[in-house]
Amino acid sequence: MTLLRASITALLLVSVVGCTTPNTVTVNTAQKLVQYERNKADLEKKVFTLASGDTMTYLEGGNLNGEPLLLIHGFGANKDNFTRIAKELGDYHLIIPDLLGFGESSKPQQADYRTDAQAQRLHELMQAKGLAGGVHVGGNSMGGGISVAYAAMYPDSVKSLWLLDSGGFWSAGFPEDRFGDGSLEDSPLLVKNADDYFALYDLVMYDPPYIPKTVQAVFAQSNIANRELHANILKQITEDNVEERAKVIAQHNIPTLVVWGAEDKIIKPETAVVMKKLMPQAKVITMPKVGHIPMVEEVDQTAEDYKRFRAGLKDK
Repeated sequence: MTLLRASITALLLVSVVGCTTPNTVTVNTAQKLVQYERNKADLEKKVFTLASGDTMTYLEGGNLNGEPLLLIHGFGANKDNFTRIAKELGDYHLIIPDLLGFGESSKPQQADYRTDAQAQRLHELMQAKGLAGGVHVGGNSMGGGISVAYAAMYPDSVKSLWLLDSGGFWSAGFPEDRFGDGSLEDSPLLVKNADDYFALYDLVMYDPPYIPKTVQAVFAQSNIANRELHANILKQITEDNVEERAKVIAQHNIPTLVVWGAEDKIIKPETAVVMKKLMPQAKVITMPKVGHIPMVEEVDQTAEDYKRFRAGLKDK
């Protein structure tokens, strides 16, 4: 075991001791674990100021001379949902932002958080970096819906789409056993306390990677503090159906890889069928024993499938 891995193991052991209330030790542990994953993937944190004055924090790394790959996280998540898989995608120029409203980016209460607005902000970032001319876009959950909006708005700029358990295709409905009548007040996606976060962590993944609850409790704090804002965002995105925009993607024949965890408890796996009908050019992969976040749960296979998809684009 390397010294760094031994240090991380020691940090985890320290974090297990005590209650699940965040303290200086657990906060420092969580921060070091996050930075450790970023370092493994050779990702650097940067900040961009949008024309609105809001700031967008993002990670950048990989092959800076390679084709840009913009990766967009889901609801309640942040850029670090992609750090585990980023080290497997080092051939690409990776841009991994915190969307407005999440992570370390600005959180204006009254902003437009629908897919087109978020896509426009991302395009502004890519333009500022000189990378908007030919970008590959990938997104998980809410980030999938935003990816679709991005491609529909800028079809001549998008070379391919990678949609992981994508949101925005709401005609398939929501799992009634988890979301009942669709009321936002009782949504498991809106976190009131650490226990809610622990339950959500287990809900979104079939076989989640082990993180001590003391560290999870640190991660929960942002969700708890921003619950009101997140409720507003959730209302906006669940009323924002991207299915008509998916037809634009089909018209432009943009290569698309749809990935779905067969054990997804957040968005119905049947949604992939809807997506295939709207985008006949799409390739669909279903991953057994995987939940809502394939790039966290099954890093190697998810990366391998994507790299095979990208290699196929070169063969055409």
